[in-house]
Amino acid sequence: MQNQRYAARQGRQDGYKGVVARLASTRGRLLVATPLLGDPNFERTVIFMLEDNDDGALGLVLNRPSPLEVTEPLPDWSGLVAAPSVVFVGGPVSRSSVIALATREPAYELPDEAWTEVDGTVGVLDLTADADLIGAGLAEVRVFAGYAGWGEGQLAGEIDEGAWFVVDAVITD
Repeated sequence: MQNQRYAARQGRQDGYKGVVARLASTRGRLLVATPLLGDPNFERTVIFMLEDNDDGALGLVLNRPSPLEVTEPLPDWSGLVAAPSVVFVGGPVSRSSVIALATREPAYELPDEAWTEVDGTVGVLDLTADADLIGAGLAEVRVFAGYAGWGEGQLAGEIDEGAWFVVDAVITD
């Protein structure tokens, strides 16, 4: 029923099918898992999408905190981390890799080698950069272990099947 309501809001007369064709990219948007997904890795998850192109898609699960405090693996960044100051489980892929999502201060430009903009003032931060040098330009940082990834066309198919709601992200998400 929710998929039909979403499709109606998108101006679709034929239900949810085909809504994904209207999305150029999910980059910078949120995916909200629906019960149709059926994958326990993503049950009740909200994912912020970092990339979505012809090769595939990549995002971070926003609502899976771990018990690991950021101060343990990344003490230099702990003063900039948003509450709660724990490492979040970003997804089931490559859980030994770490990705930092950050909000930069609007008036501050960060060096390209330390920052990749995703949407406005939100972007991916290189944690090998000097926290003391670029910290003044950051509002908040959140650290993730692992990520969610999709192969070519996979995410589009899941959205088309109604497994994900795609919604606009707000800076406070």
